[in-house]
Amino acid sequence: MATPTRAGCAFCAIVDGRSEALFVLEDEVAVAFLDHRPLFPGHTLLVPRAHHETLADLPRELLAPLFANAQRLARAMETALVADGSFVAINNKVSQSVPHLHVHVVPRKKGDGLRGFFWPRQKYESEEAMAAVARILREALG
Repeated sequence: MATPTRAGCAFCAIVDGRSEALFVLEDEVAVAFLDHRPLFPGHTLLVPRAHHETLADLPRELLAPLFANAQRLARAMETALVADGSFVAINNKVSQSVPHLHVHVVPRKKGDGLRGFFWPRQKYESEEAMAAVARILREALG
């Protein structure tokens, strides 16, 4: 069932009303509020109400409602902010500034200066190395 909010968690404090944020969406599963350090105006953080640290920790029954909200936010940004599209991202553990699952939904415009991923891409050493990684992942997935 739902994990209660956690003392000391910045996002739980926002969910509980102990800290202020500018909310743009609220329902029984999640809340979305403006990021206080946005990439662009409208950059929103979507968080589950219950404390779950990463996507892997989120109960399966919350996946669809959480991502339905992410989809709604992305659509609203295109319409309301006249964005050309959006960037939707989750960090799990590495680069996760607050250990409470949060989905970044960021409005994008062509020529806005944001360049795809924030890290350099790397090629596989060979076709065989690529196939080996695919095989390992398939096996892990069952």
